[in-house]
Amino acid sequence: MASPRVTEGRPEPLGVRAEAAGLNVAVFSAHAEAVFFCRFEGEREVERIRLPARSGDVFHGHIAGLGPGTRYGLRVAGPADPARGHRFETDKLLADPFASRFDRPFRLHPALLAGGGDSGAILPKAIVEDDPPPPPARCFAWDGGAIYELNVGAFTRRHPDIPAPLRGSFAGLAHPAAIAYLRRLGVASVELMPPTPRIEAPHLPPLGLSDAWGYNPVTFAAPDPRLAPGGFADIRTAVDALHAAGIAVLVDIVLNHTGEYDETGPVLSLRGIDNATYYRLDPADPSRYQDDTGCRNTLALDRPAGVRLAMDSLRAWVLRAGVDGFRFDLATVLGRRATGFDPSAPLLAAIEQDPWLRARARIAEPWDATPEGYRLGAFPPDWGEWNDRYRDNLRRFWRGDPGQLGAFATALCGSADLLAPRHRALTRSVNFIAAHDGFTLADLVSYADKHNEANGEAGRDGTHANWSWNHGVEGPAEDPALRSARASDQRALLASLMLSRGTPLLAMGDECGRSQGGNNNAYAQDNALSWFDWTGMDRALLRFTRRLLRLRAACGFARAASPVRDEDVAWLTAEGNPMTAALWHEPERRTLVAVFAATPGPALLVVHAGSAPASVRLPTPPGQTQPMGRGWRVVLDTAAPGRRGYQSGWLDVAGRSLLLLIAA
Repeated sequence: MASPRVTEGRPEPLGVRAEAAGLNVAVFSAHAEAVFFCRFEGEREVERIRLPARSGDVFHGHIAGLGPGTRYGLRVAGPADPARGHRFETDKLLADPFASRFDRPFRLHPALLAGGGDSGAILPKAIVEDDPPPPPARCFAWDGGAIYELNVGAFTRRHPDIPAPLRGSFAGLAHPAAIAYLRRLGVASVELMPPTPRIEAPHLPPLGLSDAWGYNPVTFAAPDPRLAPGGFADIRTAVDALHAAGIAVLVDIVLNHTGEYDETGPVLSLRGIDNATYYRLDPADPSRYQDDTGCRNTLALDRPAGVRLAMDSLRAWVLRAGVDGFRFDLATVLGRRATGFDPSAPLLAAIEQDPWLRARARIAEPWDATPEGYRLGAFPPDWGEWNDRYRDNLRRFWRGDPGQLGAFATALCGSADLLAPRHRALTRSVNFIAAHDGFTLADLVSYADKHNEANGEAGRDGTHANWSWNHGVEGPAEDPALRSARASDQRALLASLMLSRGTPLLAMGDECGRSQGGNNNAYAQDNALSWFDWTGMDRALLRFTRRLLRLRAACGFARAASPVRDEDVAWLTAEGNPMTAALWHEPERRTLVAVFAATPGPALLVVHAGSAPASVRLPTPPGQTQPMGRGWRVVLDTAAPGRRGYQSGWLDVAGRSLLLLIAA
């Protein structure tokens, strides 16, 4: 077969792009000596073409006679000098970091390791695709609608109404049965756990485990073939179906590190293309990596090459998949300079001004693995932030810890102490009780300690700071009273979340009692432990959660974006007296009454975290005069979900419960 005609081509755009006359190939590498485009048929490398031109740090060439469907990888020649940060090996086939599709998943293999021989037959091949037409312009609505955190693989893996070949994939998520569930639940958005190509951490295969979450990426601008064997076309179909149901789509993206691990890890892409540019290396020993992520390496996202890679990857998800925004894992790394975190760092500034990204949601996980990496409240004003302080305050209040009443009220009002000083809308506080990382909601009230034995790390993994409780029995229990108490606690936690000002995030399955058996770090459990249990769900809790979401939609207090003013709420004791500064700080005070001047009418919230029942004196609703008025109408009681009726005078409140009443 004759070789294609090779000319200089252009240094833009980066990656491999199909044109009318062939392929333009452009690869950044500041320290390489040569770059080769390698075409494959099956696992056989049929052509290895040296890119003939270099413009600055971009190697480029045009290859006539090739087009969409071409399967390829890269090889890069340069110094093999780890002591200077260079790890070039021409016998390592490399994944194009700008590729939009791969032919199969990435899996660990000895040939992928440094010195392990040629990896051409092992590494997945990129597939050239045409650029699709851009999606319609969309703007994410920060209006307090609930976000549902969802693992695409786990959500449909066991769904009885979805055909088996579609389960565990974006095609399963696009199925009418999945869409109908989310629509009936009443969430405004789904936040999809990382869907990019991933590879297992080296310690997992010997344990017989595999990655269940996707937080160990290889590249960022393509979907994982496990989830989307048809590439972005599969994802676009699912996104379009969710949009048609009125549900926005957010993608959890990991830009802070890659699955190339530390110096002992595989050579997959960036390490072999330009290790010294793309990664932060240890200044004292450039053969080693700076680990700000806890994942053995850190990308240098303040350098032009890192910014370009991240920006092109984010645009790919918007332009190819049509997503509505992103949740950024360990987002402090995105704002890191050599001197530390900067909210005006190059990548954060680039995202803020980009016309395709600035109208999308940007949600930070505002921390990384370093002592100075916790940056809750420090991100740009238009960003949302995962509010783990909200999570801990709510857990500790309902657990019955002393001195938590003021923290609960602050969380209920949208954490204005964090957001208001910078004039940020309170809907930017992404509130959650539980998420993928940590206990599920059901396990939070059933386990005092984590039980991660299945992860094979002797209990060293996963946080110890769970603020959980078990009602005196660790794990599953058959006692009806104990099961009832745990169910009531789940309802109280969910009600607190849905009635708080901010944007609530609900973790997959928490609406129906999903348990992971006390495992608070199920990242390696791609099995029934972490999959959604469609047949064993707690349907009573599901109905309750749907009702909560409907209540939230009608609750002006919870959906408001502005800080709470004195005229918006009156804080009362159980006896009906105004709260004072001294009362807020009483360590054993666990009961609070809040009267909201809310739309469409006055509402009254009673929260009682004490174990024993209590009585609360109800104030007269605004505009009523007793005894002529009917007082308040109970619309929600977490201890007795069926409770209704009118109340005035004194209200009986069960232990560990929340009630919502509206003016009758």
